[in-house]
Amino acid sequence: MPWRKTVSNAKTPADLTITPRDRRFGRAARQDRWWLNGDPVATAFYNALSVTFPKGEAYFIESVKQFREGVDDKLAREIKAFTVQEVVHSREHVAFNKRVLDHGYDISRLEARIDQVLEIARARPAIVQLAATMALEHYTAILASQLLRNPSHLAGADAENGEMWRWHALEEIEHKGVAYDTYLHATRGMSRWRRWKIKSLTMMLITGTFWAHRIEGTLELLRQDGITGWRARAAVARYLLVSPGLVTRMIPAWLSYFLPGFHPWNHDDRALIAKADSAYEAAVLPAAA
Repeated sequence: MPWRKTVSNAKTPADLTITPRDRRFGRAARQDRWWLNGDPVATAFYNALSVTFPKGEAYFIESVKQFREGVDDKLAREIKAFTVQEVVHSREHVAFNKRVLDHGYDISRLEARIDQVLEIARARPAIVQLAATMALEHYTAILASQLLRNPSHLAGADAENGEMWRWHALEEIEHKGVAYDTYLHATRGMSRWRRWKIKSLTMMLITGTFWAHRIEGTLELLRQDGITGWRARAAVARYLLVSPGLVTRMIPAWLSYFLPGFHPWNHDDRALIAKADSAYEAAVLPAAA
């Protein structure tokens, strides 16, 4: 029976290189409170998203490393490079979040929500933790693709902040298959049906909590700017669904996750990496051994 095959063939390109780039952004430059084109809604969305990254990316690393035993040499190298990239991303988002604090925002409620979610996540079986990471890595990859493909998302951004988000985006695309390939390795003894069920149910759960908490965080930061009530909710809905419509644009790539034979590299968007990468040649870290 085809559903009893023990493993799918990973489709990460054989010639893909995951390259950590050691960049630092915005340490000395002065930035406006509404750094994204003077738009409080756009600024609040990305500020709220950034708050999730330092602890969230530490969780991603943990969940992948739990299953690195026995992987092939190529995937072992990719896991090491993925880890380095995520550590540097965390460092830069810590610095970014400090700038959010410097503008007078209180992010303690957002951080408490992250702690709550991670406490629940770490109580789940290890394979579910990896499936959650895989789902969130898909989210970050399709968000990254949008940021690099559609300049309107970061149009008018403070130069340093905009560059940080583009740098983060290109590395998220570059390592988008690592958690997925690790999951294929970890579930190699499962039927395809059971593997798909764990993956799909986890994505459905992640989708509900991800957007509920990102919207909650965005509204909380808008509240601190004096923007509240139905006007705030309508502005956030318009931003996410209409213009620039980040969520609407992401729906086809999100749906593809549930298709038989899905793999993050079924959509090869390395051209976006090449287009964005030239600015970081001097910041390339030594390749992971």
